[in-house]
Amino acid sequence: MKLENLAQELSANTYPGRGIIIGRSPDGRKAVTAYFIMGRSENSRNRVFVEEGEGIRTQAYDPSKVEDPSLIIYAPVRVLGQYTIVTNGDQTDTIYDGISAGKTFEQSLRSREFEPDGPNFTPRISGILDIHDGTFGYAMSILKSANGNPAACDRYTYTYENPVPCEGRFLHTYRENINPLPSFEGEPRRVQTMDDIDAFTDMLWTNLNEENKISLFVRFIDIATCTYQTRILNKNV
Repeated sequence: MKLENLAQELSANTYPGRGIIIGRSPDGRKAVTAYFIMGRSENSRNRVFVEEGEGIRTQAYDPSKVEDPSLIIYAPVRVLGQYTIVTNGDQTDTIYDGISAGKTFEQSLRSREFEPDGPNFTPRISGILDIHDGTFGYAMSILKSANGNPAACDRYTYTYENPVPCEGRFLHTYRENINPLPSFEGEPRRVQTMDDIDAFTDMLWTNLNEENKISLFVRFIDIATCTYQTRILNKNV
């Protein structure tokens, strides 16, 4: 698979929806992850990321304008020991609870499927970083309707053991900005990472569509020490 330029991937799509990036920095020392949200409706755009423990939560920017909180208010990032969980919905809690009960990442998601927001049937995308004893690996998942047919759920899990430096994978919800919104297709895109968290954050934020972008979370985790740096950007400030 070709190594894509992430800035070009983002700038070429006015509405990738919600996206997860996971990979390893070029120097090999850091696990890299990012999560962004976008929105076209007033309800979707009325959000910010706020810190909650070691993770984050979405929150209404203006509570008086909230129409339906069920699919927009959730914890995208939670940390459970050696695991950092990143998703685009409340399946973050499903994975957290599943792993706490001894299930795997994939087993935990068996109880979930795509979002019930027809006609788009937004895919549920999830990622998990496993960092312990100086080792790093990750997995990504997408649960989506069968080419827009909600009668069936297609489940895909991708596992990356000992990922190589300078590379990551990018998984997002929508293939392009048309109606209804078509689900992402194929393997998570192979993209470049960076060593500097501020440069990486700026690159992502700059290349997300100005009208549709809402919030961005970026975290770099030192693989040897498990210490981390976090950046959060919100359009609504």
